[in-house]
Amino acid sequence: MKYLIIGLGNIGPEYELTRHNIGFLTVDRLADEKGCTWKSDRLAFKTEFKHKGRTIHMIKPTTYMNLSGKAMNYWMKDLQVAKENTLVIVDDVAIPFGKLRMKPKGSAAGHNGLKNIEELTGGQNYPRLRMGIGDDFPKGRQIDFVLGKFTAQEFDELPITMDKAIEMSLSFCAIGIDRTMNLFND
Repeated sequence: MKYLIIGLGNIGPEYELTRHNIGFLTVDRLADEKGCTWKSDRLAFKTEFKHKGRTIHMIKPTTYMNLSGKAMNYWMKDLQVAKENTLVIVDDVAIPFGKLRMKPKGSAAGHNGLKNIEELTGGQNYPRLRMGIGDDFPKGRQIDFVLGKFTAQEFDELPITMDKAIEMSLSFCAIGIDRTMNLFND
């Protein structure tokens, strides 16, 4: 069985530790945990590892967030991974910081990376792990917030959140989305 985990984010040092890059940060942490090395490949940085008899491919799109679907679509086809065996890890302002929700499908909820994935992969029916970044911003300042750096307190708590997201991602690949949601969703 093959799986594809897509961590969403923006490339470049100016985005590295921003809330919008929580997907990148999480797959980076998983790659470190598994001793993986990222390689630059078509439309993404890519790596892979084995887990419980499954091959898990991971990508970080180099297309910038708003064109994430281009990389996801390419790698799903190239690796011949079914859409139900993909998992998109994404930031979500509608969820409090530190909370995680896995879903088998759903709307983009205004997230441009998810909108592009929907356009290029044929709809909303793909698994996603939504990582809460909170909504502590004044009206009209959402872009500044998501592209802003984590607060010191958030940064201290981030490893706990990422570790739970990693546990959920590996569970998704090992036992499926329904059992994982039952075990982990808040």
